[in-house]
Amino acid sequence: MFFSELYGAYYNTVAAVLREAVSHPVSDADIRKIIEKHAFGESIITIPSALRDDRWKLIKSDGTTPIVNKPTLPLTLLQKRWLKAISNDPRVRLFSDDIFDFPEVEPLFLPSDYVVFDKYSDGDDYTDEKYIANFRMILDAIRKRYPLSIETLNRKGKTVKWVIMPEYLEYSEKDDKFRLIGYGSKYGSTVNLGRIVKMSPYDKPFSFNRKEDLRGNTESVVIEVNDKRNALERVLMHFAHFEKESERIGDDTYTVRIKYDREDETEMVIRILSFGPMIKVTAPQHFIDLIRERLSKQKSIWIK
Repeated sequence: MFFSELYGAYYNTVAAVLREAVSHPVSDADIRKIIEKHAFGESIITIPSALRDDRWKLIKSDGTTPIVNKPTLPLTLLQKRWLKAISNDPRVRLFSDDIFDFPEVEPLFLPSDYVVFDKYSDGDDYTDEKYIANFRMILDAIRKRYPLSIETLNRKGKTVKWVIMPEYLEYSEKDDKFRLIGYGSKYGSTVNLGRIVKMSPYDKPFSFNRKEDLRGNTESVVIEVNDKRNALERVLMHFAHFEKESERIGDDTYTVRIKYDREDETEMVIRILSFGPMIKVTAPQHFIDLIRERLSKQKSIWIK
């Protein structure tokens, strides 16, 4: 375990109380306010009484503390090595140029130490300065709630102009791509960041559809799972980040309805086919046709 519970919310909360008590006596109201900011709701029941009842010998009855210096929680060597390792991920710089570094330690692992399978090789370029600038502008628009004017390239190489209110960003691990999810655009609710060629804040009056239209291009596929060799568990794990419903229809048979973005339909076909005979697509018909078409193509290539 890289990050010990000693460095978790409860210890940080008590440390915050003690930092205040070193400077001035703390009242019960001060302690409650600090706990509400740093810890969980139920901590209001346990931490104040433990401090005030002198069980922990940290806070005196007058609100002062016998501790002279403000407490700190320095990182361990293992934690520093782990943080340095993840700082090698180029996606970290999407959020800030202030990347933590510890010159005195070696990273716990390097990107060359692991290989990710079942992942497309044409992911977004996270080192591209333009991509980084677009990503940060989108984050700012999400936080400050303003619309964006965006120009993207579609699959045919033509420019498409969007005006969209950003709602959140999502990451596809399989595609290794980020997408902006928003509303108010006539072209849909999903913008692939890698396709953005130009972007700026939209400073004109902006009227948009209701937020219920968000991800309006969502589709559903219904599959029947024959639960052999833990097939159901593997399906639910594989599609863990998708919205879905499951129902038992037999001793070892289940139906699972999975919602997905229409733009990811080809990926969904590939994913479902990877389970082989353990899965049968039962609806909708157009998805069944896509499965048959892809199997037919695979068969013709194999015959050649």
